[in-house]
Amino acid sequence: MPLDAIGTLHAPVAPGEPVRIVSLVPSLTELLCALGLAPVLVGRTGFCIHPRDTVAGIAKVGGTKDVNLVRIRALAPTHLVVNIDENEKPTVEALAGFIPNVIVTHPQAPADNLVLYRLFGDLFAALPEVTARAAALCRDFAAAQAALHADAVHDPAPPRRVLYCIWQEPWMTVSRDTYIARMLAQIGWQQWQPDDGTAASGARYPCFTWTDAVCEAIDCVLLSSEPYSFRQSHAASLAQQLGKPVYLVDGEKLSWYGSRAIAGLAYLQALRRDRAG
Repeated sequence: MPLDAIGTLHAPVAPGEPVRIVSLVPSLTELLCALGLAPVLVGRTGFCIHPRDTVAGIAKVGGTKDVNLVRIRALAPTHLVVNIDENEKPTVEALAGFIPNVIVTHPQAPADNLVLYRLFGDLFAALPEVTARAAALCRDFAAAQAALHADAVHDPAPPRRVLYCIWQEPWMTVSRDTYIARMLAQIGWQQWQPDDGTAASGARYPCFTWTDAVCEAIDCVLLSSEPYSFRQSHAASLAQQLGKPVYLVDGEKLSWYGSRAIAGLAYLQALRRDRAG
């Protein structure tokens, strides 16, 4: 039986069994649609914006953290898709009180996408085309990762020390044990690790302050397009302030696991080539 991130075994949906899914994870809403499950996806968050035309017809149930329990109950879901980083545990526990199947996810590295494809492919195998689509995603991901690694072997570039920023006021970054940092590591870009008290110790998404020590420890800064909407103007201003290269990067391609991760690997390949100098 399919096993989720907290070790819960889920019985695969039987042929003809009613399926009504609520997803509280934007990247997994996109994955469910890629697997052909949009017709049984009855609820999603306001941050679930891809694929745009498809999700427009799916009911919103709040945000990833401020969930409308009454609205979800009215949708009578059979399955709930959540994530350890994105959703609040008390909310998930409350929803588990009336939703029979709660699928918990926690991808922490690019290869975990294969686990996600197989998890949902096996769980909903009784629905049309899901198994074939999951297998196709596995093949496409493996091919994209092989191309990325082959490119690095044939055209090696020196490793880079980067500071990936997700917010300002306060400034926030990611720790090395996150999916984002491990995506960057695919091209030899090592995420900055605080060791001088400039960030909260042990936090996965720590706040930090700009100091001379931080600037000396990095080669460049990456400003993510999400969750904070950094723009090119932010990059230009910060580069002038720090005297370091600052690049605006596509946060969705670097942080969204699921089907978008395949495009994310190709994006990493382009980044490595463009910023290798």
